[in-house]
Amino acid sequence: MKILGIESSCDDTSVALIKVNKNDFIVLAEKTASQIEIHKKYGGVVPEIAGRMHAEKILPVIEEVMKGQDKPDVIAVTCGPGLITGLLVGVEAAKSLSYLWNVPLVAVNHIEGHIHSVEISHEQFSISNIQYPALALIASGGHTELIWIKSKGQYKKIGATVDDAAGECFDKTAKLLNLEYPGGPKISQYAETGNNKAINFPRPMLDKNNYDFSFAGLKTSALYWLKDNKLIMLNKITSNTTKSKYLNNQKVFPTNTQENITIHDFCASFEQAIIDVLVGKTLKALKKYQPKTVILGGGVSANKKLRQTLAAEINKLSPKLKFLSPSLKYAMDNATMIALVGYYKAFKKEYTSWQNIKANPNWEIE
Repeated sequence: MKILGIESSCDDTSVALIKVNKNDFIVLAEKTASQIEIHKKYGGVVPEIAGRMHAEKILPVIEEVMKGQDKPDVIAVTCGPGLITGLLVGVEAAKSLSYLWNVPLVAVNHIEGHIHSVEISHEQFSISNIQYPALALIASGGHTELIWIKSKGQYKKIGATVDDAAGECFDKTAKLLNLEYPGGPKISQYAETGNNKAINFPRPMLDKNNYDFSFAGLKTSALYWLKDNKLIMLNKITSNTTKSKYLNNQKVFPTNTQENITIHDFCASFEQAIIDVLVGKTLKALKKYQPKTVILGGGVSANKKLRQTLAAEINKLSPKLKFLSPSLKYAMDNATMIALVGYYKAFKKEYTSWQNIKANPNWEIE
């Protein structure tokens, strides 16, 4: 069986063709057209521009992937969640191909793609053994969710961000530092040589008795710290700059008696706050739900320290518990993970006709 995957939920136009023979998978071709250079000047993704670029790139990328290939047996397309401007382009392209080729369509949830991205190791792979039940932490620029997976294809969202996503918080704070978009990876680079205890940033909602996240207050505390302090040869902070600020019911103290706090220290402290929240909430859910596998997926899963910290904490709690995260290549949005989920759905004959398939930017995983 050959599956053509199409992903256009944000700012990457991605297409992949995979071949499946029992449990053996081969990535025959894959191509992603990035829009990073275009969105850099705006400091983030502009939906209208993203949609226009998807429209320009989708057919050339499909043609490149399909060059020299027979038509696929199935087309899998991301229908949501994501930016409607991008989703519409991918869905309309998939509908047209389904009609022209007389090939069945599968609607794929973007979050489900990230969950199964951990199974893709390289261009030729066999499905890794996700032992169910499983718990997935999906962290990206648009999503931060904890998902309970009772068995393959059975999902229950048990926690989500009430405001900003983790990746969004990274990128918006990077913009405050005048770092180029996407700024999250650049914060992590600076953080490698910084003091993660230099600034006492808040850990929003960490002590709340739920599995939800909040990062808007953390972003705002970073803004106020930068307003009150300078990342230069820092003098001792006076009492005027040590006043507490109340943000989202969090008492934030942008205080530190150290001198000479650098951008490395700022980034290390900020990154540590996000990691503490992501790991803390995941461990809280792990203790209650007792999964056999913990999955870390989404663009923020590329963060080296997050991977290491979560893996170490899981090992301390339960050495036999399986921890899976995607290879860096498949941590970001990609069509290969969409094609893989498309295979699972096609295997169960979960098709949607081209007349009925729709883009849904608010599609909740279930």
